[in-house]
Amino acid sequence: MSLALLTDRYELTMLEAALRDGTAQRRCVFEVFARRLPPGRRYGVVAGVGRLLEMLPELDYCHPDGTLDYLVNAKVVSAQTANWLAQHRFGGTIRGYAEGECYFPDSPVLTVEGSFAECVLLETLILSVLNHDSAVASAASRMTAAAGQRPCLEMGARRTHEQAATAAARAAFVAGFGGTSVLEAGRLWGVPTIGTAAHAFTLVHDSEAEAFASQVASMGTETTLLVDTYNVAAAVRTAIAEAGTDLAAVRLDSGDLTQLAGEVRSQLDALGATNTKIVVTSDLDEYAIAALAVAPVDSYGVGTRLVTGSGAPTAEMIYKLVARQAKDGQIEAVAKTAGGDKATKGGGKWAGRRLDAKGQATAELLVAGLPAGSPPPDLKRPRTSVRPLQVTYVTDGVIDQAWTGAAGLRRAADHHSQARAELPRAATRLSNGDPAIPTVLVNV
Repeated sequence: MSLALLTDRYELTMLEAALRDGTAQRRCVFEVFARRLPPGRRYGVVAGVGRLLEMLPELDYCHPDGTLDYLVNAKVVSAQTANWLAQHRFGGTIRGYAEGECYFPDSPVLTVEGSFAECVLLETLILSVLNHDSAVASAASRMTAAAGQRPCLEMGARRTHEQAATAAARAAFVAGFGGTSVLEAGRLWGVPTIGTAAHAFTLVHDSEAEAFASQVASMGTETTLLVDTYNVAAAVRTAIAEAGTDLAAVRLDSGDLTQLAGEVRSQLDALGATNTKIVVTSDLDEYAIAALAVAPVDSYGVGTRLVTGSGAPTAEMIYKLVARQAKDGQIEAVAKTAGGDKATKGGGKWAGRRLDAKGQATAELLVAGLPAGSPPPDLKRPRTSVRPLQVTYVTDGVIDQAWTGAAGLRRAADHHSQARAELPRAATRLSNGDPAIPTVLVNV
């Protein structure tokens, strides 16, 4: 598979025309942002940046599967443009919100600077990665907020595309999930992997006791036994009989989870298994997790609703040209003015979050018109501070590896924990409402 062809045709037809008319090398600034949050959401979560950075070196048009030959033969580009693509490597600069950061309407989550040619070729790749991963991370953050101190575990691989499943596992970890069932996410980024047995393992044995005994013999008492294949109460008795009171956990995957968790907790305690935990699964989302807050549950396994964004499968981010090099060599703002709510705000933007004296966020500040690399503006007010939100990911084509791999993922997860903590309490409410803080555009 050629990563270079995971794109929309019009990127290459624009490149073809721009190379012919001389605008291909015109310096440009593109921004990624969302005009709005999904209905009912108070904030979004930036995710996928580290994954995108890992892809950039592989954006190679000289792929052995004949990428360039295909483009020429399909009359997408000319032979001259194919020669240009053969030599192309991204040499621009990418800045943006730190992965794991919370974002709001119009937040410039990613800024790409370079020639028109190299920036336009990244549009679809950037949007496909950020829209998917940020949607999953935003849903995951609502779930971990609802769960409080109880761990959430990702197990949605069978409910989505195989490659999306791996990306979803990574995005969920950014937003506080403690583990995943997807082994590839463990290999690539060090996400802790989880999983023991399904109902099929119980059903393949002649009795539940034999199934539990086999699992314990193989995995030890630090395993989780699934107790709702036949009769829950009988299964709990059998589980403790086979594993002893040191059994790590039992799992419930059906029925009235609140009622069952209470009954199972009482039964485990009566059997002396006071330290055996209860894991619940079964089509959970943030609302179900919140409803289970009163139940004696120890952790949640979440699948379908997580990997599909829990009702918002895309972050609806867009990639727009906001500044270009003028004839005098200076960078000038440009904007789409037609289209009502599809109009854009021109000029590259500096972003910061205003915090009150207690460190709680009160506004998202966007300052338009600052030259690239300018120091942050003085936006001080009495008893407030402004936290800059943007970091540099790529400088003249050189990638900051601190945001990639397992270390980069853990950095993003730590950042999200801190960023969410500074939002107003209303940010994590599940009821419909406006964004947690307003976005304020300041022109200089």
